[in-house]
Amino acid sequence: MPTSPRYPVPAGATDCHMHIYGPAARYPVAPGNPSPVPFAYDLAAYRAVQARLGLGQVVVVQPTAYGADNACTLDAVAALGAEAARAVVVVTPETPEAELHRLHAAGARGARAFQFKGGLVPWERLGALGARIAPLGWHIQLQFDGGEMAEREALIRDLPCDVVIDHIGRFHDPVTVDAAPMGALLRLLETGRAWVKASSPYGVSRSGPPGYADVSALAKALIAAAPERVVWGSNWPHPNMPDPKPDEAGLLALLGEWVADAAAWQAVLVGNPARLYGF
Repeated sequence: MPTSPRYPVPAGATDCHMHIYGPAARYPVAPGNPSPVPFAYDLAAYRAVQARLGLGQVVVVQPTAYGADNACTLDAVAALGAEAARAVVVVTPETPEAELHRLHAAGARGARAFQFKGGLVPWERLGALGARIAPLGWHIQLQFDGGEMAEREALIRDLPCDVVIDHIGRFHDPVTVDAAPMGALLRLLETGRAWVKASSPYGVSRSGPPGYADVSALAKALIAAAPERVVWGSNWPHPNMPDPKPDEAGLLALLGEWVADAAAWQAVLVGNPARLYGF
């Protein structure tokens, strides 16, 4: 895997998926949190990553550990500044209207739906969640086992808002580009209302580093099919991954291998995040 991208990192390049964790005394974890919380990974630590990669903008994604208490995420967005940061928060169909508007004013542009242990909005409630957030122009950020893509395709397509599918589909069992779950994902992209995050290739790869060849093949196919609806994320600080953690510079360089040309590189890093998150 290359360690530097084949194209220059453009002004306004955006990391669309990362997490911030804070001191337990200030940001207590949710009851029953299923995974350990890496409290060392605070905003100061991320700023160093951001500077090293030359990234101008960032989307802070609410970690599962904090449930629907978005305080740590929103405090990070406030510190980064309204011009440079947005948030994806956790809300439910029962979240009061006033709270949704407060979150929007604080930089939230999406609602995270995590379909694993610790998630708060199950599949059968996604439509209700979408109806609540659609008037704000938000999207649902959806993470699940992509092996279920074909059976979930109709539900996702019918949601009343845009949907951003995490981590190159997160296919827990390896799939090829012509497999049924990938076909379902490609059809969702064709609707113009679905997006994919080109992030965390290491999470499900069987090929492994440095190039994560199996997942990289999927990323290339998705970007080739819809370069205008893919965004990139570092997934810093790589929750639940053992040390040594993936190198963010290498992951950004890998994106340069996935895109077909400089125009797609610019779109994935700058133009698409600007449209999706309102930068």
